[in-house]
Amino acid sequence: MFTLDDVLHGTGGYLDAASSAFALIAHGFNGVAIDSRGTLDGALFVALPGERVDGHEFVLDAAGHGARGALVREDWPAPAVLPPDMALVRVREPLEALQRFAAWWRTRFQVQVIGITGSVGKTSTKEVIAGVLATRYNTLKSLGNLNNEIGCPLTVLRLTGEHQKAVLEMGAGYQLGELTLLCDIARPDIAVVTLVAPVHLERLGTLENIALNKSELVQSLPHTGTAVLNGDDPLVREMATRTRARVVFYGLDPQCDLYASDIEGRGLQGVHFTLHVKRGGETWRVRLPLLGRHSVHTALAAVGATQAAGMDYPSIVEALEGLDAQVRLLVVPGYNGSTLIDDSYNAAPDSTLAALNLLEEMPGQHVAVLGDMLELGSHTQEGHWKVGRRAGAVAGRLVVVGSLGRLIGEEALCAGMPPDRVFFAADNEHVVEYLQRVLKPGDYVLVKGSRSLQMEKIVDALKTEC
Repeated sequence: MFTLDDVLHGTGGYLDAASSAFALIAHGFNGVAIDSRGTLDGALFVALPGERVDGHEFVLDAAGHGARGALVREDWPAPAVLPPDMALVRVREPLEALQRFAAWWRTRFQVQVIGITGSVGKTSTKEVIAGVLATRYNTLKSLGNLNNEIGCPLTVLRLTGEHQKAVLEMGAGYQLGELTLLCDIARPDIAVVTLVAPVHLERLGTLENIALNKSELVQSLPHTGTAVLNGDDPLVREMATRTRARVVFYGLDPQCDLYASDIEGRGLQGVHFTLHVKRGGETWRVRLPLLGRHSVHTALAAVGATQAAGMDYPSIVEALEGLDAQVRLLVVPGYNGSTLIDDSYNAAPDSTLAALNLLEEMPGQHVAVLGDMLELGSHTQEGHWKVGRRAGAVAGRLVVVGSLGRLIGEEALCAGMPPDRVFFAADNEHVVEYLQRVLKPGDYVLVKGSRSLQMEKIVDALKTEC
């Protein structure tokens, strides 16, 4: 994929004197890796510092798994037993060098980059945009949630001359300036901002600071670019004043450039809506195979981004209707004839309310299994109370887990939910034991909470083979 010379030029590093002459003429590298486990055939291993361990401790492991070289700190004492054909590139700091290399690599390609940020919905929006673009273009997308100061460079370094489009999730949200760093690496041409919500408040302090962080993406755009903004969110709409690029608003407000009306939730059959293009007055009836009414905003963002990337509206609508995979939120058969709605990846008030709205569309008894929603700062109590009130109105049974999840259950009780229908679980195992006692055929069970609670273990314990 790239040569040793590319690495030296891109990182500004130098080849360790102990690296043999063979390393100088080596066949190059097939990719970049930061994990020494698994098969690394031909990869360049980057020795990154971690919270608990230092990647330099695993350079030998990486070599043993097939790595052809390593990016290491210039003062790291290389072990004498390192394979002679292992190219060591020494740099001042490996993470900075990785980012510098990715920024250099990006300049070699004319690929059009779509960057996506927001407090909620980044990954689903990325997947839908990439899915639509892939019907016409060779498209690279971020894998999983590789969206930070490490993941973004790793994605950019997967670019080849074959790629026509790249769809990158850009999720930095811990301090101002982080997103600017990612933009300097990826150089996006199109920006999508989904929503500003009270996530990472403990780090950024206020919703206004979160909006400033997300606006760094639209500020980075060239004047020839396009900012696709959620016009239903005032904090996102205001970002239009911070960019020199063309602005496209999307949402449910008829004042938006792209808006939806006549939304019809069809449960597991997806959601239907009418797409309006304000300029030109065109409309299409869209049969979207994604779950939940909140998916309409995802689809509208995809329409704006893919149209800016060169697709026409009929082709976009056809691609949206042909999407064949859910994003994160999965529906699987569950214990005793129940159905599990697995949205356990993460949770914030807005996304949890959207999931509860989907649960409401299901037939049979509704069971909500909800846990802590973290990093909400001063919005912590109100966010959990709001979810608790909605859960009390939607669910026939409510199961809560975690110290903050307790707030959800207590608020549901205050809103009038019968006490025998609210269960306070000590841990995930306690949740599974309770559900195995009460679940009946035809029940629909929503499982959702922050990642640290590992609520996917509840789903794993309750799901059954089709």
